Amino acid sequence: MPPAPGRPAPDFTLEGVASGERRSFSLADAKGSCLVLAFYPGDDTLVCTKQLCSYQDDLARLTDLRAQVWGISSQDLDSHERFAAKRALTFPLLADTDRAVQKLYGVAAPLGHTKRSVFVIDAEGVLRWSHISLLGMTYQDSDTLADVLRGL
Repeated sequence: MPPAPGRPAPDFTLEGVASGERRSFSLADAKGSCLVLAFYPGDDTLVCTKQLCSYQDDLARLTDLRAQVWGISSQDLDSHERFAAKRALTFPLLADTDRAVQKLYGVAAPLGHTKRSVFVIDAEGVLRWSHISLLGMTYQDSDTLADVLRGL
């Protein structure tokens, strides 16, 4: 079951890669700025590539709204590193290889898949908005995310 808006977002720490650098990322470390968590099914897949590249294209607009963007999937750091380098993604891609964080957020699907989902967490760590895709063939665009962030 996904966490409810208005409640504290489930805390986690995952290894990730950002701009070619590997390190740990914790939800607690993001306090003080808003956070867009984008759970996606797989590196270098058609819809995921379109989604994450669109977030990269509009990253300045989202960061101007005092938000960070983190992508999370079950692929390992090597896969994330190749994907980020190939697509010039500079925001963090986190490796949830055991799917523990996906389960915390209620987006772990059967057979090891991930439901395409986006969560917006405010600067105090409270979940303010979420969208979980039923089919995963579409995604929430940057305009929608910017509107949500403006409303915080």
